[in-house]
Amino acid sequence: MEEHQALGVRTEQEYEAVIGLECHVELSTATKMFCGCPNVFGAPPNTHVCEVCLGHPGSLPVPNERAIEYTMRIGLAVDCEIAPRSLFHRKNYFYPDMPKNYQISQYDLPLCRAGHLDVEVDGEVRRIGITRVHLEEDTGKTTHAGATGRIAGAEYALVDYNRAGVPLVEVVSEPDIRSVEEARAYFLELRDTLEALGVSDVRMEEGSLRCDTNVSVRARGSQGLGTKIEIKNLNSVRSVERALRYEIDRQVRVLREGGALVQETRHFDEGTGQTSSLRSKEYAFDYRYFPEPDLPPVEPSAEWVDRIRASLPELPAARRRRLAEQYGLAPAHARMLGGSAPWADFFEQAVALGAPAQAAANWMTQNLAALLNDAHLHISDSKAGPKHVADIVRLVAEGAISSTGGKDALAEAFATGRDVEQIVDDRGLRQVSEESALEGVVNEVLAENQDAADQYRGGKETVLNFLFGQVMRKTGGTANPQVARDLLRRRLTQS
Repeated sequence: MEEHQALGVRTEQEYEAVIGLECHVELSTATKMFCGCPNVFGAPPNTHVCEVCLGHPGSLPVPNERAIEYTMRIGLAVDCEIAPRSLFHRKNYFYPDMPKNYQISQYDLPLCRAGHLDVEVDGEVRRIGITRVHLEEDTGKTTHAGATGRIAGAEYALVDYNRAGVPLVEVVSEPDIRSVEEARAYFLELRDTLEALGVSDVRMEEGSLRCDTNVSVRARGSQGLGTKIEIKNLNSVRSVERALRYEIDRQVRVLREGGALVQETRHFDEGTGQTSSLRSKEYAFDYRYFPEPDLPPVEPSAEWVDRIRASLPELPAARRRRLAEQYGLAPAHARMLGGSAPWADFFEQAVALGAPAQAAANWMTQNLAALLNDAHLHISDSKAGPKHVADIVRLVAEGAISSTGGKDALAEAFATGRDVEQIVDDRGLRQVSEESALEGVVNEVLAENQDAADQYRGGKETVLNFLFGQVMRKTGGTANPQVARDLLRRRLTQS
């Protein structure tokens, strides 16, 4: 570990990385790109297929208008130019998960080009260029039966064509990224932007968002480019970070030892945290692109483009700034709540229901976030909604329940969706705040712990914590802490 960290420090001093990301986004349309099959994740294998997406002879593709519109929404959100004329091409190759033996994709005339995305790293804004945003169809999914789940050593393979033909957008960045931290910031900002646009659910665990990285290293200060190496099919933010860190260090190590790097495609192994060679670019496929003869050019009118531009929602960077200014949120809270549209919507709904902004932010970013993380759920899947959070904030502020009781109530609401007031009453979480209801318990605790009471009167104030704990134990945690402490102090000074 120490050797790896030391190498990382030397890498930053002597070399710099040149990184570009290719992000693949499955669009949340109702149907596939060129046919009427449902675009649904998790259906039984090979149940959402037809003659068109299976490539049967004589079948003809019909482009999905909503997918084209979604692609333009993405392009406009990252400040791309919308091409007045773009084409679909056939990308020819044989692979089991592409039943037509070609993929319909855009090639040299993409729908969107020459954009950018601004990201913040360590308080500094970096502008990452975007080469193109183009539209294509996804392939099917191949499952290799074997210990590694890879083709090498597999006994057989199973192919599910449900995903074949699903509309897929590729967002290709310029090689403007210079560190793993910048790559993470760019990827997260792009993911949050896609989510805010409503064009994809961006669930990486379901393959809705996938990432390929292109990375090379060069001597710091050099203007030339090193040998570009591609890492394919990274399916989590953490995988992108780990793969880049390993690959940058590997390339530096090879160069420092006098070796030569080979332009190639590599696979990242989640278990070992290492990359390994898949194929050399020297033997890359010739895809033999040619215009798709069954599809006309895409020529969006200026009115259509303007209508889409006018419909764009508030994007993450703008929403973060607004939440910080409007609600006085700390920068960390504004980043967490404002980056994701579902989180921001949840927060603003809780505030609209009466929860003070800072309290709602605290409960969401600490307690609710922990529950979601433990359950591996998105906030949109939570049974605990904005009203649950607003009710808990109100009850804690009123002293009706303790913060511990609030956590218990939130956990049950998260699991069941039940009303907070019902949970509080059914579980006996309401605090006892009336002194008259606590006097008997306090007197009982003092009578049972006379030595501790005498120590307090003798000047040992820390003993009060022990006596307070006894009161809370006898009341099952329902005593209002402040009321119980005040009552104990008065009784101890009166005796």
